[in-house]
Amino acid sequence: MADPYSTLGVARGASEAEIKSAYRKLAKELHPDRNRDNPKAAEKFSAVTGAYDLLSDKDKRARFDRGEIDAEGNPTSPFGFGGGGGGFRGHPGGQGGGFEFNGGGGDFGDIFEGLFGGAGRRGGGGFGRGAPPQKGANVTYRLAVQFIDAATLAPQRITLQDGKTIDLKLPAGVETGTQMRLSGKGQQGPGGAGDAIVTIEVRPHAFFTRDGDNVLLELPITLDEAVKGAKVKVPTVDGPVMLGVPAGTSSGKTLRLRGKGFTGKDGQRGDQLVTLMIDVPADDPAIKALVESWQDRRAVRTHLGV
Repeated sequence: MADPYSTLGVARGASEAEIKSAYRKLAKELHPDRNRDNPKAAEKFSAVTGAYDLLSDKDKRARFDRGEIDAEGNPTSPFGFGGGGGGFRGHPGGQGGGFEFNGGGGDFGDIFEGLFGGAGRRGGGGFGRGAPPQKGANVTYRLAVQFIDAATLAPQRITLQDGKTIDLKLPAGVETGTQMRLSGKGQQGPGGAGDAIVTIEVRPHAFFTRDGDNVLLELPITLDEAVKGAKVKVPTVDGPVMLGVPAGTSSGKTLRLRGKGFTGKDGQRGDQLVTLMIDVPADDPAIKALVESWQDRRAVRTHLGV
């Protein structure tokens, strides 16, 4: 595996925020669902995810920077003996297109603790008897989550590589690129099981869009609803609600439905912003007859300098 800093395109001294930002950008660009005609994108996506897995773990990053482990998380074996076992790659049987897993690097103990002092100094011996047992490899998964499920934090049922099914609770602030670590759900090893790393992808919606923790919606209304005012039904991520349209509404007016957005990392929900768009029929004789006897003489474009 290449140097993880180079893989993410960040400097060795990059902050956690810079590393996370770089990963999110690359994950969006390289995601296999967006590059179905480019098989190399999947390889790059896997490499980027592996690099982020290492650099987002403070302990692993520090050990890598000190040269104690390589880019795959294996001991660098300064005394010439072999390193850790290989990773695991594949797709779980019977899974749909929204969920897959790939092998990740193992989670190893500090090799120097095994060579000098600590647990290595047993029975009065002055030199260690070897590194502690290695944990099994981590396994990385990607999970596609529907837009509404992400907004409402609906539980997601997933099947792991061993065939076991679990209900995954989405975290507040979930978005594409969010990673969740399931302790002990990776491959088995002499020192215990590794972890499962789940990367979330929030799928786009047919008419909702996201702006931070807010949900945006353009809502068509009729001309008579705009002129006279009305109560209209509006879809939200929590289900339809009634919204009052003020009399004399113009296209582009935005109304706010509080608490109908995404749950932020602070636990507070954003709002839904509804932009009203007047839909005028293309050929309606009654409307044509109405405006024949009426003309709006306001200078509505003066503020544009015309």
